[in-house]
Amino acid sequence: MSRTPPAEHHDEAVPPAGITLAAAVSGRRSIRRFLPDPVPQRTLAEILARAARAPSGTNTQPWLVHVVSGAARDRVAAAVTEAARNGIQSPDYDYHPMEWFEPYLGRRRKIGYDLYDLVGIDRRDHAARKVQSLKNFSFFGAPAGLFLTIDRRLKPASSIDIGMFAATLMLTARDFGLETCPQAAWVWYGGLVRETLGIGDDQMLLCGISIGRPDRNAPENRLATERAPVEQFATFYDE
Repeated sequence: MSRTPPAEHHDEAVPPAGITLAAAVSGRRSIRRFLPDPVPQRTLAEILARAARAPSGTNTQPWLVHVVSGAARDRVAAAVTEAARNGIQSPDYDYHPMEWFEPYLGRRRKIGYDLYDLVGIDRRDHAARKVQSLKNFSFFGAPAGLFLTIDRRLKPASSIDIGMFAATLMLTARDFGLETCPQAAWVWYGGLVRETLGIGDDQMLLCGISIGRPDRNAPENRLATERAPVEQFATFYDE
């Protein structure tokens, strides 16, 4: 385990693809099948360094990032996949409300049904849905994963800062020809992730992010989610 890539690491950062900000934002989507091509540690470190320019309240920079690849990636993937198969959860916090309500319930159902349709899964086929869900814990085949944690002593506002960091990171990755998938699924196994990686109980797992080169031929990567129009979520005051 190391905080930064070792000095003797000779991988070069992938040259930026030169994508415009508008294209990075409009074209970003959650990738659910990656190519196994390894991503150099120096590339990941450069992405993190750029993402760290994200804003945070009074510049507190509360994000903590745990990067897994190689044997560490495989170890945490195996541990959590086994726990998920057996229904053994160790959540760090409640990501979801106890009961969903509209419009959020409808949005969740739609993305699920749209994904199942793309990969040929009948929505009533719970066994196949379970298999698809378990792919979360193999990072959808990505060669690397990121776990974002926060010091438990901080307040919820610091989670907003980490959200801005995560968004900046995902857009920055696209400039290097990489794609991502932010994953709340890991939250339900936060305790096991921390135990497997030796992360202290003083930290709380907020989310995981898979990162790598996308499989452009995978049907699930054609999923284009809808967005509510501005008039549904914004109120303008001018007097």
